[in-house]
Amino acid sequence: MYKNLFKRKPLSLLHEEMQSDNRLKRVLGPWSLTSLGIGCVIGAGIFVVTGYAAHYKAGPALLISFVVAGFACIFSALCYAEFASMAPVAGSAYTYAYATLGELLAWIIGWDLVLEYTVASASVAHGWSKYFQNFLSIFHIHVSLALSTAPFDFDPAKGLFIPTGSLFDLPALVIVAIVTTVLVIGIRESSRFNNAMVVIKVTVVLLVIAAGAFYVKAANWHPFAPFGWTGLSLFGKTLWGQTGPDGSPVGMMAGAAMIFFAYIGFDSVSTHAEEARNPQRDVPFGIITSLIICTILYIAVTIVLTGMVPYDQIDTDAPVAAAFQRVGLHWGQFVISLGAVAGITSVLLVLMLSQPRVLLAMARDGLLPESFFADIHLRFRTPWKSTILTGLAVGTLASLIPLGILAELVNIGTLFAFIIVCLSVLIMRYHHPEAHRPFRCPWVPLIPILGALLCLLLMFSLPAANWLRLAIWMVIGILIYFFYGRRHSVMAKRRAAEID
Repeated sequence: MYKNLFKRKPLSLLHEEMQSDNRLKRVLGPWSLTSLGIGCVIGAGIFVVTGYAAHYKAGPALLISFVVAGFACIFSALCYAEFASMAPVAGSAYTYAYATLGELLAWIIGWDLVLEYTVASASVAHGWSKYFQNFLSIFHIHVSLALSTAPFDFDPAKGLFIPTGSLFDLPALVIVAIVTTVLVIGIRESSRFNNAMVVIKVTVVLLVIAAGAFYVKAANWHPFAPFGWTGLSLFGKTLWGQTGPDGSPVGMMAGAAMIFFAYIGFDSVSTHAEEARNPQRDVPFGIITSLIICTILYIAVTIVLTGMVPYDQIDTDAPVAAAFQRVGLHWGQFVISLGAVAGITSVLLVLMLSQPRVLLAMARDGLLPESFFADIHLRFRTPWKSTILTGLAVGTLASLIPLGILAELVNIGTLFAFIIVCLSVLIMRYHHPEAHRPFRCPWVPLIPILGALLCLLLMFSLPAANWLRLAIWMVIGILIYFFYGRRHSVMAKRRAAEID
């Protein structure tokens, strides 16, 4: 029985699944995949999380935070690209872990991805709501206080939960419902919608950089690192650097751990490998190209934002639009808010597009009920039931939980997934050196080791509450595995049949 817990899924079986009739449409080309990556990365990170992280965690040194987080992502992206070219099926890091580390660890990483994509989607929906309301306010239209935000908020400066007087966030709930409907209809339609949103928001980002550069004041970059250059902690206990009023680490490294949330989009490209026309070539291209483009844009926007507004005066709900309004560029509020609404919509779409693909992969392996999570709609060829369930979960979280808690919870799950992928490349190189690798991660083992260490360092820079929440989520997941997944595992049944 215990041998089955670490039974690896052969690459040959993954290749068989690629030929199955019960698979997704192969309709995405290299630039569509790149657009999905940009669509997921550029959005909440630039338009929401930059303000929060600069204000509370790093100050102008957030620029360096993006560089550190970017390096961790580049190393991880090269590892993702190698695996995606070897096993172009749905599932992303879950599938890679199953092929290298065995069933139990694959389940753990799959369950972690469920947390990552669900909570990330809720964070983005929350940010969309703030910018949408900011956009409406230009026309003197205001959402009722009772329906405008989550019922409570968290103030890092005081370390306290504060009631907001609201019942739930209605705009967040509405956008989740709209996106869910689009996703059920089909991947081609979802991709076209995303492409249009990407064009709008990249145009707006370039406008922000070009126009905002004229209002940058070098004095706003002093002090450059008001919270210090560190912020390293171990399970929330600060080992190197300062702590905030709530006891969590602050500083450049703590800022990197916070804004890592902004980079999670590139790994979502790998979840769509089964829908790529030429996955061995196009998926690595989409992953790496989207990451490079987005990193450059993030750094440029961070320089402009912290140069326009003193870090401790940056608005944490709609930082970019508020910065333009502050310097008298009132037209900027309209353009930026419109671009942010479009941009964050595409982030939400790609995240919620990715979540059901992970559930689909887990259900195909018997670890979740196949009749529900692996049910492909006969007409739309999408995992429609799990898409609707994802929408319900995301809508609930987005309407009830504040942004600060959601963003940090996303980061720890994402970093954990990246560590597993980096280690999996090393293991696969050892166990299957002969396997065909259309894309090979360079400088192995250096790149995977550096990727894993940087991600682990950023995990340690997160507050202790995040480790606790991750531990609780994992305990729930392990219980589900032992009471359901282990008993219905396709690999376990195959092993039993071979023994008989």
